[in-house]
Amino acid sequence: MAKGMFVDTSICTGCKACQVACKEWNSLPGDPAHFRRVPDRPYRVAFNFTGDSYDNTVKLSATDWRHVRFIEQFNESRSEARWLFSSDSCKHCNDAGCLNACPVKAIVRTDMGNVFVQQDVCIGCKYCIPACPYGVISFSEKTGTVHKCTLCNDRIHNGLGTACAKACPTGSISFGEVADLRKKADARLARLKGLGFEKANIYGYNEAGGLNVFYLFMDRPSVYGQPEAPVVPQQRLMSSTAVTVASAVVVAAAAMISFRERGEKKKEEVKL
Repeated sequence: MAKGMFVDTSICTGCKACQVACKEWNSLPGDPAHFRRVPDRPYRVAFNFTGDSYDNTVKLSATDWRHVRFIEQFNESRSEARWLFSSDSCKHCNDAGCLNACPVKAIVRTDMGNVFVQQDVCIGCKYCIPACPYGVISFSEKTGTVHKCTLCNDRIHNGLGTACAKACPTGSISFGEVADLRKKADARLARLKGLGFEKANIYGYNEAGGLNVFYLFMDRPSVYGQPEAPVVPQQRLMSSTAVTVASAVVVAAAAMISFRERGEKKKEEVKL
């Protein structure tokens, strides 16, 4: 049975404990882009804040495999506001564009359903980067390979849950069998709908063949930076190929008909 995670954003507090746990367990270095030197103090650095709420990492990267999104919403008069938080990572799609695009089979799916980049096989061609509809995979100049969340591949194959789920203080991130997590998500969604949260929705049941890491959102997926209808490039390529083949068949048929008509006209001219 496939393993995965259910991220219930309705109880996420944006504490970033998951980000820290991910960094610590996977020994991920800090991204130099997130820091700046302090004038007159060459041995001291400070966070390079983006001005985008309390978000200093902005996106997933080769060294940031988990990213907590901060979304501020205001009403028209700006008299009322609410915060939305979401802990984002690789979705470990059932139809994984990155895996499909890899020419050397460096990206594989394990027996637990997680999509894993084999660092010793990756050649750094970067074909997988545009193939991911979620912008998850990033290239590292330091290693010359691509990196992303592994669903704590080493932990889950040794009977442990993911580091982020273990660290989450509110239970917003749950790890387990995907089938069981879906039951939990459906029950939670029904409860929220009953409380009047009509915009609440589950994201990940159908997208990209189904996501092994899926979400409960309190607003449209696009509000959380997720594509409403993600398209795996290989699917689009297959449809484009089908159209091209069909067009070629039509053109060939038209050419044959044209040649036949010309042949018949020549026969008539010879008779005359």
